[in-house]
Order: sequence, then structure tokens, then C-alpha cells
Amino acid sequence: MDILSLTAVELAKAIREGKTTAVEATQAVLDKIAAGEDTYHCYVTVEREKALKQAEEVQKKIEAGELTGPLAGVPFAIKDNMCTEGTLTTCSSKILENFVPTFSAEAVLNLEKAGAVILGKTNMDEFAMGSTTETSYYGVTKNPRNPEHVPGGSSGGSAAAVAAEECFAALGSDTGGSIRQPASYCGVVGMKPTYGTVSRYGLIAYGSSLDQIGPLTKDVTDCATVLEAITSHDPKDSTSMERKNTDFTSALVADVKGMKIGIPRDYFGEGLDPEVRDAVLAAAEVLKAQGAEVEEFDLSLVDYAIPTYYTIAAAEASSNLERFDGVKYGYRAQDAEDLHTMYKRSRSQGFGPEVKRRIMLGSFVLSSGYYDAYYLKALRVKALIKKAFDEAFAKYDVILGPVAPTTAPKLGSSLSDPIKMYLGDIYTISINLAGLPGISVPCGTDSKGLPIGMQLIGDCFQEKKLIRAAYTYEQSVK
Repeated sequence: MDILSLTAVELAKAIREGKTTAVEATQAVLDKIAAGEDTYHCYVTVEREKALKQAEEVQKKIEAGELTGPLAGVPFAIKDNMCTEGTLTTCSSKILENFVPTFSAEAVLNLEKAGAVILGKTNMDEFAMGSTTETSYYGVTKNPRNPEHVPGGSSGGSAAAVAAEECFAALGSDTGGSIRQPASYCGVVGMKPTYGTVSRYGLIAYGSSLDQIGPLTKDVTDCATVLEAITSHDPKDSTSMERKNTDFTSALVADVKGMKIGIPRDYFGEGLDPEVRDAVLAAAEVLKAQGAEVEEFDLSLVDYAIPTYYTIAAAEASSNLERFDGVKYGYRAQDAEDLHTMYKRSRSQGFGPEVKRRIMLGSFVLSSGYYDAYYLKALRVKALIKKAFDEAFAKYDVILGPVAPTTAPKLGSSLSDPIKMYLGDIYTISINLAGLPGISVPCGTDSKGLPIGMQLIGDCFQEKKLIRAAYTYEQSVK
């Protein structure tokens, strides 16, 4: 049995049936990491001994009948912006190069309760700011489908680790597409749940009103299973929702008969690569053949999504990143003779250029004289975007479109032009602004063999419809 080719759910079943053990699976993945990391650089930190010890403990509980869930014994990777007790958590930034939290994020604890084994922390864009995982202080991650290309971002390390079989599933975070876009580029499944579904406690904040933790997995079954495991109401997170029907695996039904799917014309205009367009429209035809009703419609305000998102996200980032000043934790400049110089030098030396760019932009839009002109206006447009989606979901169960305008760009090509990189988020960011769920599912490859993802978007708390549509598509093209 080739352990590494199994999905997370298949592996847990094999462990329950005694065909393999959690320790064997963990060892197999650690060996794969050791062999592949020089090429792909998916991880910032690998906790080899800790993972094997945890696997032994989990195995004992499985054998004793204490752990019977669908993820017991499965090795997971965690994006490096989620706190993990006793394990280095850096946000891929120099300013947190020595930060070891004394607690774990709620989503990580939920995984551990389900019997998951934590392998380590994956590389990411610094403080989740970027779309290519090239702004990391610890170097770039490469796309396992073609190492000359980026894996996407900011959860590029998590997506690449799943694609390279360096873990069975991973957690990422999505502020403006940071789970869905790398999932599309690496040819895996990635889901951003409805805002408030998964606790943000222990997630180091970038844009607090936009951030959401979600799974990156090999297939839709794993995605639903992991989402079910990490979803919980958390009183420690004031934005956490108390949801009742979170049995997401019950939606793994290959049936879309009568489901209404809307395709926004605005998503298929200028700037979309023809190969991506054809693959996504072909996926829509597959769902239509399975009995779904598919029609085009106009979704307004798409052009305003990017300026709105970058205004709000940068404003929240400038506020959230104030705490990294070299005083309580993280990097501190050594050559300062007074407090202000220490602040200035610690932040100048600790943050990378993309983070500085967004802090400066955020401080500008929040400054007196510009607050009304930019930030308040962005909040108004955010409300209009939500209204446009509300109107669409009055007619459709699911909206279908591309995840990104192109397949994965070559390494180095995006950093030279930040605006081009920002425009790559055009199809993903409005979902975060409106707090909606979205899933990226592989739907083909381009002429260079690079993966293409299609995005399914649902109304708030309608993850089950997305899972059903995604699962139906996946089963139809197997």
C-alpha cells in the first residue's frame, strides 16, 4: 500500500482497520519532507520528534477505542500564522523569528481533539500579505506541479505541502483568496468557510473582518471532513458564530438535480486567460449534464472590489501590526539608544517591503483628512458588494467562476509589479468582503500542464450546497 497516495479519510480508515499505523504514516510523510524540502520549501518548521511522539500517543488511543473519528492518526500541516503551543510561529517574518507561543489556536486544538498529528508549520507570504508565497523572510516556496512557478499565496506552503504529498491535509487562512488561489495553482481543494464558522482565536491577525481559517486537502471528501472537525463556537472569539447544522460530510452527495447555478458575465471579460475560461465553462457544462440549471447573469461592482479590499485590509493591517514593536516579543533591534529609535529600527529591520507597503497604505487611509475619502467610502462599497451577492443568491444556489485570471505565474514575475499581483485576486476578494463561503476545485490544466481551479461561491452558511456541487463535479470527472 502506497501510504502517501491515500487521502486523509482513506488513511484514517486504513489505520482503524489495522492496515497501517499513525506512526508509520507520520514516518512516511517525514521521509517525504526530508526528500522534497530542498526543492519545494513548503515548511518553515518541521517538528520531527514531536510529531512521532504525538503519533505514538494517538495510535494507543485508536487501539484503545478512544479515537474513532475520520481523521484520527492523520498527519497535518499548519500555516505559520496559527499559534501552536511550544512550536515556533513566525508568520514567515523576521520580526517573529523567535516567537514560541504558550497556547494553540482553537482550530489546531480541534484538529488535535480529532486525533490529527501536527507535522509542523508551513511557509507563507509574510503576515499573509501577498499572492505568491514569495514575500516570506524564509525564502520562496515552489509549486510542486512545476517548480519554476509560484504555488500561490498566502497559504502557498500549505497548498504545496498537500500537492507534494508532504502532508495529508493542511490548514490555511484566507483574507482575500489565500486558501482558494493557492489551491487552484497547486491543483488541490481549498475552502474558505463563512466568516465566523471557524474560530480565529490564535490566528495572528492581518485583516480581522476578513480573515478566516479553512482546509486545504486532496479531495472534496477530505475538505468536508476537516471543515467539520475544525468548526466550533468559541467564546474566546467575539466573531465566532454558533451554528447548528455543521455536519458537512452529510453533503457528500453526487446530486445537483434542480440546483440553480449562476455564472457572472463580469468574471469572464477582459484579463481572463482563454484556457482558464474554457476549463471553467467546461466544468459548468459537466454540472449542467448532471441536472443543474446553469445560466449567466450580471454581478455588478466587480471593478470596485480590489480598491475596496486593499483599503479595508491595509487599514486593519496597520492597526493589527502596531503590536509588533520589539518590546514584548519577537525581534528587537540591538543598536538603539532610546525607545523611539528601538521601535523604528525593530520595525524597519523586522518587516519586509510588502508588509511595510500595506502598513503605510493603511495608516494613510485612516489618517485625518483621508478617513472619510477612502476608508468610509470603502466600507460603503463593501455593503453594496454584499447587497449585490444577496440579490444573486435570491435567484441562485451557487455562483460558479474562475479562482484566478491565469494559472500559476513564474517565480519572480509578480514581485516586480505589485499592482499586477493585487489584480490576481479579482475573483476571490469580494467573497471575503461579503463574508461568504467559497471552494476551489481542480477542473483541468492549461497547455503547460499547470492546474486550473474553478470557484464555487455560496450564500452565508450554505457550505453544504458548495460541497454537494463540488463533490458532484469531482465524481463526474473521475
